[in-house]
Amino acid sequence: MHLLQQIVFIALAAVSTVLFAKKAGQIKRNILLGRTEELNDNPGLRWRNLLLLAFGQKKMFKNPLVAIMHFVIYAGFIIINLEVLEIVLDGILGSHRLFTPLLGNVYGWLINAFEFLAVGVLTVCIVFLCRRNIVKVKRLASKDLNGWPRSDANYILITEIILMSLFLTMNACDTLLQSRGYGHYATHITGNFAFSSFLHPLLNNAGSGTLEAIERTCWWLHITGIFAFLNYLPYSKHLHIILAFPNAYYARLTPLGKMHNMPDIQNEVLYAMEPDKAPTAEAIPAPHHAFGAKDVFDLSWKNLLDSYSCTECGRCTAACPANITGKLLSPRVIMMKTRDRLEEVGENINANKQFNDDHKTLLRDYITEEELRACTTCNACVEECPVSISPLDIILQLRRYLIMEESNAPQEWNATFSNIENNFAPWKFSPDERDKWAMES
Repeated sequence: MHLLQQIVFIALAAVSTVLFAKKAGQIKRNILLGRTEELNDNPGLRWRNLLLLAFGQKKMFKNPLVAIMHFVIYAGFIIINLEVLEIVLDGILGSHRLFTPLLGNVYGWLINAFEFLAVGVLTVCIVFLCRRNIVKVKRLASKDLNGWPRSDANYILITEIILMSLFLTMNACDTLLQSRGYGHYATHITGNFAFSSFLHPLLNNAGSGTLEAIERTCWWLHITGIFAFLNYLPYSKHLHIILAFPNAYYARLTPLGKMHNMPDIQNEVLYAMEPDKAPTAEAIPAPHHAFGAKDVFDLSWKNLLDSYSCTECGRCTAACPANITGKLLSPRVIMMKTRDRLEEVGENINANKQFNDDHKTLLRDYITEEELRACTTCNACVEECPVSISPLDIILQLRRYLIMEESNAPQEWNATFSNIENNFAPWKFSPDERDKWAMES
């Protein structure tokens, strides 16, 4: 029987790992469809960002209570799953609590710490479910999340509650069977654990065979749930559990909101002002790509990594002045639509072994001109994001395409552009008359 269980476990682990690796490879390929961008400078500061922003949840502490709850659920879930290493080895080797003799008294201390975190995760998940579905915090009840995004968040929270409950129940049954000297449970005595022991009164009347069945069922459901969770992650916004770390590391270190000029355009202005420096027509290199971005291929790989790292928390949208005043723009939706388009492109490549033109683009088919023009470029969305995502950069590149490639801008903008070109200022006054107001006063 033990051999059969080992075979089933190894097969389950292998299938889960292969499926996750396959999807992870597709996500990596999708991200690398973006343009090259060098973000390897200053590794010391980048590691600091990773530790403070991704693991330390630095930006979340603007609201300390929510930050502490989020840190408990985030760090707790990661640390508790260190115990998965023992479960995996037990499953492969057919052993039970393999690390008990190796760690001695330290083992009991570790499991007690894991139980403390498990109760913390379970409690916080219940609070977060209430915030989303009963209290209905505005940014979490927004129409941005209608449909799958709202369900996705609830599914994950419920799954974590179930996994933590299985972990505690498994430990409670195990320690009761140890105290009864039942079977192989008696060979590794750990003593009672801090929180699972509170379940003993509920289980004490059950026979040892029944307790063993409950313990084994919880063990299998726990590890199967973790394997299922692993393969659900790539299809969920909770992929940020993994991608928050590289996204924080590769965050741009230039001042937030800095707009990057295009060398081709800078040279055009230079040549207009100083014609003697202009090269011959034959010597002018052709631009490497279109100005701005029309589709995900025109964005950088960092923009695409941003889209997969989005937590859909809505802090960016809650801080957006355009959204607050009722305009169509939602920075959260910009990231969600970019990811949706990228996933669609990825499925196209999966089906055809290469991208076949589907006559769709990120601009217009997913993100409208009205959304883009509502942006004030105030940078509030970038400042608020807890994992260093920049919706603004995507907005600017799409808007740049509209203007530079399509000459598509509102009339008011065109008048401003014309004034800047002719008068070197947004106003319709000759530079020679700019100080005339002072003379008249």
